[in-house]
Amino acid sequence: MGIRIGSIETRNRVFLAPMSGVTDEPFRLTAHEQGAGLVVSEMVASEELVNARPDMMRRALGAQSLSPFVIQLAGREPQWMAEGARVAEAMGAQIIDINMGCPAREVTGGLSGSALMRDPDHAEQLIAATVRAARVPVTLKMRLGWDHDSLNAPDLAKRAEAQGVAMVTVHGRTRCQFYGGKADWAAIARVRGTISIPLIANGDGASVDDARAMLRASGADGVMIGRGAYGRPWWPAVIAEGLDPGSGRAEPSLAEEAQIIRLHHERIIAAHGAHHGNRIARKHLGWVIGRLAERHLLTAAEAAAWRSSLLQTNDNDAVREGLGTLYGQVRERTAA
Repeated sequence: MGIRIGSIETRNRVFLAPMSGVTDEPFRLTAHEQGAGLVVSEMVASEELVNARPDMMRRALGAQSLSPFVIQLAGREPQWMAEGARVAEAMGAQIIDINMGCPAREVTGGLSGSALMRDPDHAEQLIAATVRAARVPVTLKMRLGWDHDSLNAPDLAKRAEAQGVAMVTVHGRTRCQFYGGKADWAAIARVRGTISIPLIANGDGASVDDARAMLRASGADGVMIGRGAYGRPWWPAVIAEGLDPGSGRAEPSLAEEAQIIRLHHERIIAAHGAHHGNRIARKHLGWVIGRLAERHLLTAAEAAAWRSSLLQTNDNDAVREGLGTLYGQVRERTAA
């Protein structure tokens, strides 16, 4: 059971959220291979993409390995959003997502991301310019509003559909909440009442039960998983399988999990280089260790020791060997 986005139909209705510093090409490729319904690039600044700034070009990689290939654009000027859409499409984007949900101060301070929800007329101009420039489907990701005094997601979603947007994703918090409190899935239902295009619910979805509750409360067609996928790129597909058997995958065994994590680590080093990749990998490996501890497969003291061992060395070969030892020990414990 997938979601139709323009002429594209996803393989299931559980997507991986775009997350700066997380959903680079190695993570997206791994999640895609494991069965996520859709994976979305890190936020790419449209003006910097047009000007070929190296870090933005790197964020927009993936056309050779991902299909559907989605690039998320951010910006505050219609001209740059339009030009950015053309460049993204030339780089192979099959879907272009507009970011109106990022709450980070460095983004909203530049009047991009969720700051655009404070000026829906200007936001609509950006949407219109992007849709006109693109020959591929355009989607929109946003929040409930800037704060609880301006919950204007239903109005902006209606405007977006009128301008030709093919799908809307709503994070169930305001910008001023950042990631605090609990996502209000029921508030997303007010968006459902204003649009006929697919609606995706986002925020606090960490399990199959969460996903079912999100769908019931929001009336959405699908869900988007963000922080719930930290340390486990297979997780969107596991949730998809729980919602719609046959559309995703079962939770991997520890042996398979070890293989996936090692492959992801190798991809990080290959994509970012030995030195920089080592540092990028540390946060992912920290999440992996944390997940093992959450499942009571490591004690707190063991988790701390493994963090010290794997996250404080510059030797990538030692990290690879350490991952094998870590999972070997955990597997022996579960088999005992």
